[in-house]
Amino acid sequence: MDFTESFKMAAKTLAANKLRSSLTMLGIIIGNASVIAMVGLGEGAQQFINGQLQSLGPNVLFIIPGSRETRELGGLEVPRNLVVADAEAIATQVPSVKAVAPENSTQGVVSYRNRNTNSTIVGTTEDFLTVRSFEVEKGRFLTPLDQRRNSLVVVLGNQLAERLFEGEAALGKQVRIRGITFDVVGVLEQKGSSLGLNYDDSVMIPITTLASRIVGRTSPYGIEVSFISVSANSQESMDTAEFQITNLLRLRHGGDDFFINSQDTLLEIADTVTGALTLMLAAIASISLVVGGIGIMNIMLVSVRERTQEIGLRKAIGASQQDILVQFLIEAIILSALGGLIGTALGASSILVISVLSPFEAGVSTSAVLVAVGVSGGIGLFFGVVPARQAARLDPIVALRSA
Repeated sequence: MDFTESFKMAAKTLAANKLRSSLTMLGIIIGNASVIAMVGLGEGAQQFINGQLQSLGPNVLFIIPGSRETRELGGLEVPRNLVVADAEAIATQVPSVKAVAPENSTQGVVSYRNRNTNSTIVGTTEDFLTVRSFEVEKGRFLTPLDQRRNSLVVVLGNQLAERLFEGEAALGKQVRIRGITFDVVGVLEQKGSSLGLNYDDSVMIPITTLASRIVGRTSPYGIEVSFISVSANSQESMDTAEFQITNLLRLRHGGDDFFINSQDTLLEIADTVTGALTLMLAAIASISLVVGGIGIMNIMLVSVRERTQEIGLRKAIGASQQDILVQFLIEAIILSALGGLIGTALGASSILVISVLSPFEAGVSTSAVLVAVGVSGGIGLFFGVVPARQAARLDPIVALRSA
């Protein structure tokens, strides 16, 4: 019997037992859908995090107070040793740096008339726009004069301005922060959150004003900062800038009580973490494929017992062991391949739902689809061998007597 005839016979047999065939495919369907959805979710998370890091600005270095080991230990208090004077020294003494923006932040209630909202209050300098690639939508940003005078001026994030003023023009109005009145001089363009801080829902004030009127001076060395963002002259000069900044701060601080993260370093860490997460999710989902393969083998073994008479008759009229073996293998492969295709469709549909309901731009991974369908077909072939061999080895006389 040729392959085409065996395929037709296998397809007719499966079609005659629709319920059993459907239940047999269920494990493969769930397995394929899970693998594709989990891989798509992992890749979506990776793209989302990379987008967040790219939004930090081009060629950016982040100088963070405390040693890396101190940060990793968690419960220890981070030293307050990084100050505005360090940022000013970097800006004037490091030639490979284009702009420097120190930042410090706290939480507080921002009020306009009878509208109150809790927001992040960010103290920074005029170079924030350059370093972090932000744009002003209306009005202006903070100026060096604002810093020198400790001016009570504020630039609002886009979402915060919309929530406080509800369509009114924000420029020229006054808001209150912790009981202090500030003049609104600008509104930022919407950009989204980065590294857990949503600047669209924040207020920006001069860092000198933050220190003198909001949080006070908490460091004995000067005006404390949470971190310093530095923009290098180019991508090629980032290593040079990091080296020069490290040497300068070592001289100023007398040791390594700080560490520097580059955008590339953060991207590498994010790729490693999300890649491992994607692999783990895919491995967990793959267990369903193995369970589905075992289900195929069990059902096929039951099918061999139920079709003993059919096998005996076919052998009695001349069917060879190979014919019987090929037919049962084809049945197993059809079940797993069809289940794989249905599972792929369900997995792709679930990814579209995820991309709509979450911030992840999840996409269907072609490699995940090919691997899932290929693995499901291989599983069908692997787990179909045992029942197929058992059917092929049945003695026709014994089969006809037991029927």
